Amino acid sequence: MINVTKTYLPPLAEYTAYLEGIWGRNWVTNHGPLAQELEEKLKVYLGVKHLFLVANGTIALQIAIKALGLRGEILTTPFSYVATTSSIVWEGCQPVYVDINPRTLCLDSTLLERAITAETTAVVATHVYGNPCEVEAIQLLADRYGLKVIYDAAHAFGVQLGGQSILNFGNVSVLSFHATKLFHTGEGGAIVTADDELAAKISSMANFGHDGPERFLGLGINGKNSELHAAMGLCVLPKVAELIKCRQELSDLYDQLLQGHGLVRPDISAETTYNYAYYPVLFPDEEKLIAVIRDLNAQQIFPRRYFYPVLTDLNYVQPQPAPVARSVASRILCLPLAHDLTACTVHQITTIVINCL
Repeated sequence: MINVTKTYLPPLAEYTAYLEGIWGRNWVTNHGPLAQELEEKLKVYLGVKHLFLVANGTIALQIAIKALGLRGEILTTPFSYVATTSSIVWEGCQPVYVDINPRTLCLDSTLLERAITAETTAVVATHVYGNPCEVEAIQLLADRYGLKVIYDAAHAFGVQLGGQSILNFGNVSVLSFHATKLFHTGEGGAIVTADDELAAKISSMANFGHDGPERFLGLGINGKNSELHAAMGLCVLPKVAELIKCRQELSDLYDQLLQGHGLVRPDISAETTYNYAYYPVLFPDEEKLIAVIRDLNAQQIFPRRYFYPVLTDLNYVQPQPAPVARSVASRILCLPLAHDLTACTVHQITTIVINCL
């Protein structure tokens, strides 16, 4: 069975060596030495100032919203994973959807200004499939209207724009380290910011509000991650460059084999150092997409309609028009991409796809 992606697991002996240290120290959670080590190594690897390891990418987004004191309306994308919207609603804010750019599939910055009202407090935008948003245009509007900016960078581990980490844009960026991601800790995530004051607030909020063992700065939640997860991250991090190289080679092969068959790929700017997190393709219509899924599934190959449906269709938000996102969601499919996918399998997948077109 071939799924849309596959978790990279390091050699068991490498992970076991970390486990022996955990057993020896009997320190399993509460910001242990491995969690601290992973945070420091990630800050260096990603080129960021402050990074906090947390339990998952969703709690990272919820803490970011809470730490920035957001309320009222938040402008966001209708084309993302459900957690982007659910976190906004969970924190008592109202998502206002701004349609996407049909080429990059990220939030369309040219549509932002007309959506701003007196109740707007922030923008939460997703670097879709790791493809950077129009960060400069978004920041200009945010500065003009006094808005905060959070980037959902769940897919953007290691991505750079103009030679610097994409995580350095906006007030906060959040990452997912779920097992399906390029870099993972099994379950996990991180919050990134360059703001010292905000960093201190996030650090406390992610640990019940603690400021030392017997003092509390304010409201907090349990966002911590464990030594067991940090150990996995420390095993995976040295392999990331190799994993990206494998995925790039497979993506290039997909490009070569699918060229000239009417499929469209998202535009990625020349200034972007990409991480090849996913391999999405846009079909001419939904019928062809469904036919491809049917024929691939018959061969035990399971791509994913990622993201589908559009977030405006969730039953806990007000319906809002997003014609571009709706069209894209109906026609986009992520084909299998993983570190150990073979060229032979890519040939098999593309043959099935082409035969359905």
